[in-house]
Parts: sequence; structure tokens; C-alpha cells
Amino acid sequence: MMAHSHGRVDTYADWCRPALVTNAEAMLARELERMKTKPGNIHLCLTTDPFMYGYPEVTALTLRLIEIINSYGISCSTLTKGVMPVTLADPMRFPEQNSYGISLVSLNEDFRKKWEPGAAPYTERIGALRELHDLGCSTLVHMEPYPTPNIIEQGLGELLDAVSFADEIWFGGWNYNNIVKQYPDPKKFYDEQSAIVRRFLATRHR
Repeated sequence: MMAHSHGRVDTYADWCRPALVTNAEAMLARELERMKTKPGNIHLCLTTDPFMYGYPEVTALTLRLIEIINSYGISCSTLTKGVMPVTLADPMRFPEQNSYGISLVSLNEDFRKKWEPGAAPYTERIGALRELHDLGCSTLVHMEPYPTPNIIEQGLGELLDAVSFADEIWFGGWNYNNIVKQYPDPKKFYDEQSAIVRRFLATRHR
């Protein structure tokens, strides 16, 4: 909807088809070169998913862009609903300061097909992150937007257990759809879920 309101796409079908910027590498290098003060980190986020599932050309370009960013002494962080390549763990190409994350709010595949069409299945998403973690990469799980029970009934504990290996876990509510307001006292629900996450993390780090 944001892409449509800003005139970047006309239809949902258009939005679902990625279009690579042909001179993306040159543009990035030019931007970084002209900066007098370099940022400490550059984040590649879900607005244009850096590892878009089913589009290897997107992943290939992302890897090249990360290399360019790193060549300027800048670390890179990523967030995806796709599958991250194990290549990211190659210390000859990518420094350990980089951080790699997935968005994950459920383990239910029916939920994924309805609310995240085109995203990677959860087992693939988690498996790729686990492989990078086991190879020494810094990993993150972003549990936002987490759904209220009127969207899906599920236990947060099972989800936390599935990604307990991750170095960081971030949690946040579902803020962009009025369906959440139809659930009785959503603030109380999110306060309770946040407390579950805090207890889980506190126990894990004892």
C-alpha cells in the first residue's frame, strides 16, 4: 500500500515482481564515496527484501552490495523473509561484524500462506539462520508484527524455542491493521507476550 500511495507501483501484481536497478552497484559506491562521514552500519530491510525467496538474482546482487558496503569499513545488517545463503559465513568475503536476521511471527504454514505469500517456508527460513549461527555469524530474529489471537491462536513459547539459538530476539506488536483492535484489550495481550519474551531471554542468559 505504501508503494502504491507513493506511485512506485500500480497494482499488487506489479509490487510482487522485483525489478533490479541495473546500476545499483555503481550508485552505491558513488554514494558511499561522497560521504564525508561514513555510517557505522547499513541495514538492508524488508522494504526491498535482500534475499527475496525464489529470486536468486536478488540474492546475487545483495551479496555484491554487501561486499561494497564492507569494503568501505562499514558493517551491514540484513532482515529477510527469504533464505539467506551460507556464503555469508565466508570470512574471506564478509566480516564478522555483519549481522543477519529473519522476520518470524509464527510457525503455522497456513498463516504464512495467507499473510506472507511468497515468503520462504518457516523451516527453510529458520534452517538458514541456524546454519549461519553455527558457522559463527551474528544472528537476529525479528518477531514483529506479532499477531493477536483473533488473527491466529498460537503459543509464543513454541516460537521462541524454535529460534532459541539466535543471538538477539526482538519482539513487537501488529500495528498496521485494524483487525488487532477487534481483539479485547490488545495492549494487555502485548504486555503479557513481551513479559514472556523477557523471561525467556533472562532464563537463556543465566
